[in-house]
Amino acid sequence: MEKLDNVMDYDQFPRIIFRIMLNFNFWIVVFLTTVTCVSLRGYVFQQEALLLLDGVKSVPMRMEQIVLLTSGSTVLLYVVFKTKAVTQAQMILKMVLELALAFVLCYALNFRYTGIVLLLLADLMQYPFSMRKRAGYVVFFCLVYYLLESAILKSWLKVTDISVYWGYYRKDVQDQLIEVTSILHLINIFLFILYMVTSLLAQMNEKEQILKLNEELTDANAQLERYAFEAERMAETRERNRLAREIHDTLGHSLTGIITGVEACIMLMDIAPEATKEQLRAIAEVARKGMTDVRASVKALRPDMLEQLSIGDALKKLIDDTSRSTGVNIDYLCETALDDLGQDEEDVVYRVIQESMTNAIRHGNADRIWIRIRREENRLLIRIQDNGKGDPEIKEGFGLNHMRERLEMLNGTLSYNGENGFLIEASLPIRWGQEQGEKKND
Repeated sequence: MEKLDNVMDYDQFPRIIFRIMLNFNFWIVVFLTTVTCVSLRGYVFQQEALLLLDGVKSVPMRMEQIVLLTSGSTVLLYVVFKTKAVTQAQMILKMVLELALAFVLCYALNFRYTGIVLLLLADLMQYPFSMRKRAGYVVFFCLVYYLLESAILKSWLKVTDISVYWGYYRKDVQDQLIEVTSILHLINIFLFILYMVTSLLAQMNEKEQILKLNEELTDANAQLERYAFEAERMAETRERNRLAREIHDTLGHSLTGIITGVEACIMLMDIAPEATKEQLRAIAEVARKGMTDVRASVKALRPDMLEQLSIGDALKKLIDDTSRSTGVNIDYLCETALDDLGQDEEDVVYRVIQESMTNAIRHGNADRIWIRIRREENRLLIRIQDNGKGDPEIKEGFGLNHMRERLEMLNGTLSYNGENGFLIEASLPIRWGQEQGEKKND
């Protein structure tokens, strides 16, 4: 936090220097306007206006005109400086207005001072341009600065040198005024260079801080991935332990009772047939209770969406939620009815599509996924293709292995190919309507 505060303070330097330049140029304009107006007033009071007219190339402006042009253009420039451009069009309009007002100001001062152009360039450099655009603007304003300083423009506009206007003063005073003007011009150039240097250093420092923050963010992401992996492993361990407890508490107890009962029946079969029948009835009751417990445990493992919706609606919602949350375009086409699938078949279809989409997005960085489900005789065929990076040399991890195990439990098959994106093809034999018949018999 302390480093960030230091960076923020350091980044304020260019703005501080710009404000200094703005005030400094304002007082330069006031100084030159005052000196020129006092000289013109002296010519008028001493009735030496004809002497002034003999030395000028064109009719000089009146004092009121000079004051109006310099003060008006200075105030308008200040307003434009305070106006922040947002769009490219606003930036161009702002730059045109600044150049026009700067030209009027320089013209009113007989082009004795043109350092205002550097202030315009400093204002422009406050915006976040690319290095190429910055270089282009610097070259453009340097050309403008050279044009305003050149004798060609002054000759074309018939501009009289300011020293003629200052002829009212003694020669030594004129020399001092010209020298002071040159010093002020140099100070303005120094401030501009200082502004550019501090701006460059601030940008370099900002980029360095961004790189450091990116490195810290990368490290944090890597650490979060490790935490997520460990959390996933812990969750898997807890789930395995829970399943082990469920199996032990349900099947273990029931099978122990069945085994014990069957052994007793073997011993009683010849001695007491009626007792054996009664024992077998008790064993059947234990088996039915065990089956009920197993079904309850299996039902608890089903996705919540399959408990609330049909398999068709559950798949549509899964795909829609995945597409909306990740921004991935998913094309889904189901060419057959899925209403007659058994619960175990629904679980496999749901998990295969869910895991395939997860792998395509997480590992393949895909932004397009195609899912197709169709029926071919008594088999359900699922095809999932994505446009991700793929992998010609696929190492079967937990996800693929888990899908294969689920399919093989129902005599299904799984194949995949990673040469062009990633393709998964699952084939599942289906028992259309048999699950409902079994439920009724139960």
